Amino acid sequence: MKKTIRQNKLFFSFLIKFLLFYVVFTFVYKIYLTQYNAENKELDFFTEIVANQAKQLMLLFHDDIQFIKHDKEASFKIIFKEKFVARVIEGCNAISIMILFSAFVFAFATQWKKTMLYIGIGVFLIHILNIIRIALLSFALYYYPKYEAFLHGTIFPLFIYGVVFILWVLWVTKFSGYVKRITAK
Repeated sequence: MKKTIRQNKLFFSFLIKFLLFYVVFTFVYKIYLTQYNAENKELDFFTEIVANQAKQLMLLFHDDIQFIKHDKEASFKIIFKEKFVARVIEGCNAISIMILFSAFVFAFATQWKKTMLYIGIGVFLIHILNIIRIALLSFALYYYPKYEAFLHGTIFPLFIYGVVFILWVLWVTKFSGYVKRITAK
């Protein structure tokens, strides 16, 4: 057992750091969410910001956009040309993706300053892309409603997770110093 751990020290180090970061920040996020009561249709602050920013982006392209607080659940209804096309719920804020992204980057950290900078830039980029995703998805659902499952369940998650994967690859191969550390051994 000790030999296996010693031989796979880098893997176990990655795994422990990844899980520790992911569990801690997911727990902190869940605690943050407990201050909002979904039964009273309360939407968390960050989701409201994301919805408002998506609305502002959509208004750049068309003025017949409304985001209305849902009267039956904790969400915003997106109305485009007087047609309900989508809703923004807590899961639309991309926080869980940001935590996953950050945990992976943290697990490959070699320098704190560079790691925190990369996490900050990556989280900001994910946030911006998520706002674009919500706006594009809302427009797409208006024009192509029969493709809702494909657009929402495949195309747009692929878009966000594809960018996250590229950011991870760049982090490991270009910025983290991890490859240099491995090849030096």
